[in-house]
Amino acid sequence: MNAPESNIPLRRVQRVRHELHRREVEVVRIEPIGPHFLAITFFAESLRGFVSESFDDHVKFFVNDDARRDYTPRRFDRERGELTIEFALHGHGPASDWARTAVVGQRAVIGGPRGSMIIPMDYDWHLLVGDGSALPAIHRRLEELPAGAKVFAIIHEPEAADRRTMASRADVALQWVSSNEELVEAVRALALPAGEGYAWCAGEAATMTRLRGVLLQEKGQPKEALKVAVYWKPGAADFHETLGD
Repeated sequence: MNAPESNIPLRRVQRVRHELHRREVEVVRIEPIGPHFLAITFFAESLRGFVSESFDDHVKFFVNDDARRDYTPRRFDRERGELTIEFALHGHGPASDWARTAVVGQRAVIGGPRGSMIIPMDYDWHLLVGDGSALPAIHRRLEELPAGAKVFAIIHEPEAADRRTMASRADVALQWVSSNEELVEAVRALALPAGEGYAWCAGEAATMTRLRGVLLQEKGQPKEALKVAVYWKPGAADFHETLGD
């Protein structure tokens, strides 16, 4: 175990609930982000009341009455009433197929978020780990963290063209890896610094289970300062789970 010693009291994250809304929105912009990701911006007057207080919030995107998927609110502009969501275009599914053929003026329905898990920004260090499904959340967090924040980001993205530039005011050590195995090994090899830090991970089910074990058992990361979320599971549609909850 190579976890640093710390006598700093652990702070718990703040969980807040939001009034649930289902909004009809309209596509106003479509922007490619590399070959396998698409940022689609939606507008609605009702979005001026939209609330998203955490980088890993998720909304329901309703493709139709039978198909809905979880997505991270990538960016939100209350004054303009605009919400941006990033769609992964790997493979085929109701939401990715919808995004491929979306045009400006097309209508959609978005619900939520139901709540937010607000992680303080003034930790001594932050660890962000995930695969392509976690890119929108990681990118948003890097944009939101203040100058001087120390961040380690390890991301599994096998396609070089999809390894985007992510501007941040924070001090970011970014590492890209090409497989889930490399993702686990990169976290295992990371020497966590001294002080109070928070580790956040999201991605494929089996890999996230392994990462949680590495952080808790090998690194000694306190469970109160750790969130590991499963964003997808092979063979399962619309799967979302937080491990250890």
